Amino acid sequence: MTKEPSTTAVRIVTVALALAPPVLLYRAGWLTLQGLSAAQMREWLHEPLTAGFLAVLARTGLWLLWIFLTAAVTDHAYRRLAARIRWRFDLRLPRPVQAFAAAMLGSTAATSVALPALAQGHTASDSGSVPATFRGTGDTLTHDAPAPAPPMGYTAMTEPPDATTVSLRPADPPNEPRKNTGDVAAARINPRESVRVVAGDTLWDLAAEHLGGGSRWPEIYKLNRKHRQADGRALTDPNVIRIGWKLTLPTPRAAAPPTPHKNHQPDPDAPEPGRSEAKPPSAMPAPHRSPSGTTEPSTPHESAEDAPSGSGTAREQSDRAGGIALPTQGWISLGLAAAIASTAALAGLQRRRHARLTFPLPGTAERPAPEFLSRISATANQAERSDRTSPAIGVDASATEISLFDLPGPGLALHGDGTIAAARAILAATLTTGTTDTAATRPVVVTTADLLAQLLPDGAPAVGLDPDGAPAVGLDPDGTAYDGERLIVLADTAAAVTHAEEEMIGRRRLLDSFDVATVADLNARTDHAEHQPPYVLLIDSSPGYAARIHAIAAHRAVLDLHPVLLGQHEGIPTAEITADGTVTNDPPYPMARTSTLSADDLAAVLALLTETLARPEAGIDIDNPLTETPPAAASPEPREPVPAQPTGAATLVRLQVLGPVTVTTDAGSVRTGMRSGSYTTLAVLAAHPAGRTLDQLTADLHPNADPAAAVKRVRTDINTARKVLRAETGHHEHMFIVYDPATSRYRLDPETITVDLWQMLTAIDQATTTDDEAAMLTALRQATQLYAGDFAEGHDHLWATDYATSYRHQILTAYARIAEILEPDHPDQAVAALEHAADLDPVNEELYQRIMRIHGRQQRPDAVRRTLRRLEERLADLGDDEPSQATRRVAERQLRPASVAGGRP
Repeated sequence: MTKEPSTTAVRIVTVALALAPPVLLYRAGWLTLQGLSAAQMREWLHEPLTAGFLAVLARTGLWLLWIFLTAAVTDHAYRRLAARIRWRFDLRLPRPVQAFAAAMLGSTAATSVALPALAQGHTASDSGSVPATFRGTGDTLTHDAPAPAPPMGYTAMTEPPDATTVSLRPADPPNEPRKNTGDVAAARINPRESVRVVAGDTLWDLAAEHLGGGSRWPEIYKLNRKHRQADGRALTDPNVIRIGWKLTLPTPRAAAPPTPHKNHQPDPDAPEPGRSEAKPPSAMPAPHRSPSGTTEPSTPHESAEDAPSGSGTAREQSDRAGGIALPTQGWISLGLAAAIASTAALAGLQRRRHARLTFPLPGTAERPAPEFLSRISATANQAERSDRTSPAIGVDASATEISLFDLPGPGLALHGDGTIAAARAILAATLTTGTTDTAATRPVVVTTADLLAQLLPDGAPAVGLDPDGAPAVGLDPDGTAYDGERLIVLADTAAAVTHAEEEMIGRRRLLDSFDVATVADLNARTDHAEHQPPYVLLIDSSPGYAARIHAIAAHRAVLDLHPVLLGQHEGIPTAEITADGTVTNDPPYPMARTSTLSADDLAAVLALLTETLARPEAGIDIDNPLTETPPAAASPEPREPVPAQPTGAATLVRLQVLGPVTVTTDAGSVRTGMRSGSYTTLAVLAAHPAGRTLDQLTADLHPNADPAAAVKRVRTDINTARKVLRAETGHHEHMFIVYDPATSRYRLDPETITVDLWQMLTAIDQATTTDDEAAMLTALRQATQLYAGDFAEGHDHLWATDYATSYRHQILTAYARIAEILEPDHPDQAVAALEHAADLDPVNEELYQRIMRIHGRQQRPDAVRRTLRRLEERLADLGDDEPSQATRRVAERQLRPASVAGGRP
């Protein structure tokens, strides 16, 4: 790269150009300087508007204007020439004179294909250029000219130049609609995110990964050009970016709707949109081929590059504005998504708490979570993770969360095609609010049996079903309440209104007794136990009860009573809701869109709630035989066969997914070049030894992204992993990630990659199939040594959480079996194994029962009490939970004197 002239030289040239004309005119005698006498100066001060004074003033102003103009033109010419001429010399492009003229004239037309590197400079060739035809819709501009070609760049290392890595791109990339770069200036003020450069990165790669299309690389270049980095250098050439630089990415924006695709195999005979049919076939990148000669499916270029992540149709853009579109045609705000995700996480903890540790393990895996929950969990981390005390039911026009309790007016009435779906979301939002708080602070919902029957799936009893059709756990024996108090289901509207009136009277009396003005003031005091939770009355609108409902609504703010009526109701603000949840009131209502849920989704949320709510329960006694399948293992799926990989097997690559995902070769740990998406892809394939299709990988890794862009990202992650592993091992003949055309699946090659998860499962299988306790103990110890942490630790995808729970349960069972083998001769080692398992899963009650039983047999009552106390402390983190009755019975048996117990210890 040519050396850039210093600013001092530019300033000297500017001064020379500014002073040269007056000096030359003076030397030629055309310009004379006459001295000004003091008398003439006093005369001008007394009478300034004389001809002589005005002439001198005009002459001085013209010379100053000339100096400023010269400085501006010189500076502008320098900046343009410094970029254009240096760029041409680097790329060895012809016609430097034309580039100089184009820079001086400030041309902004599109350049010809022969000069791709000048595209972002808005220059054009003098001859042979064709004007671009622009087509616009709203604020989005596209044109039919070729897109900017990727910079033929490399990522410069901070070491000497011989350590640089070069990453070249095809000379003729796929054509794409050119993106409007008008928001680059706005991105400087409010950038979306930053990315750190690693080895092998180019601006094209970064744009393809983070902006959805490689042709948007000029936006990254313009946004970061001449911005000083931490090493003191700046980005001045789009072809050179250095490892460790932090580049700011532009803000995302809506794009034109992508071309729909039925599959990931493009039709070779169909012309691509926006591309001439006369285009030579050599412009299409060749498909990837595996060593066996099979051809991998190519990604549709038009859809993969045109649609940035998160782009799509106008409806999809609307769905992503502050919320999540569900597979069942529903939509929920990020606040409600976070509440449901928190409830699901708490339900998972409860399942772990009651999981049985039986050996040998069944050859099955846990049933995957519902698809709607996968979609929610993937995006809920965008929401604010504060402890919400009010249900988020929708968003306003600026995508800000709207709470049911913060809406203006005496209440809320719902009307329109989306009424029932919105009522489901309100019910779910209210019941999932404050799931980790004390019971006294959680909102209460009162509704009717007929209305609840409309909200739940067809054929369900009025009190509700879980997704499999079984009665919901937690109902009172008389079937009138959900978990006693949270959801009160009454016979009809009259009973519900009467219940609300009684609540209103009771709260008014409490306020009078404590001499406070509102329920909020009452709850703020700490000298009583009369905490009053928010109260939601969810009923159908009925003219016959209008006066009584108005009386309740009049006390909404004071008594924390919130009527929600289905149907128009005079005196109550009504939200006109369409089927997709859009609020169409005129004048506009404070809520622009409300969350909507299907009947099955609501039933799934209620099923989650039954697992999270704390209640006295019988539990499972370790000394009682297992007579039925534990709830956590219900409806299992067959486990995929795992390649036999004994401990110590030698391969080119070692992949660790138990704990943080790491890749190691004989040269050491792979720390540069690998994308974060490549690590997660490797983890998914490790959990699925039989492989995954592109559709399955995108559903796992990018459930909320545009499908075409998600496929492109997965393909990029796979290719990056292959490239890095080949470079690190020096074996370019291997694929490492193999494509099977018979099943259309990608899978890890067990001949070249060793996976710690596969080795752990192999050791557990060996322990399961042997009757020799010594061999079993050796195999189980190998399995526990391989378990370095939760599966894919640090990744919060739902698939990763589910597999982490499954593998953790298997290793807990291995520890339990180790303790059974060691207890007769080495009880202290057995206790140590179980306590280590309890550190891995602090809420599993069976582990504590086993520890207390060993201490009881060794006559250690104090150790039994300490173990029970430790369990109580750890369960307190789940809310109001406490050890089950079965666990307390195990502790009581260990504390009895042997002569009194007389039976089993």
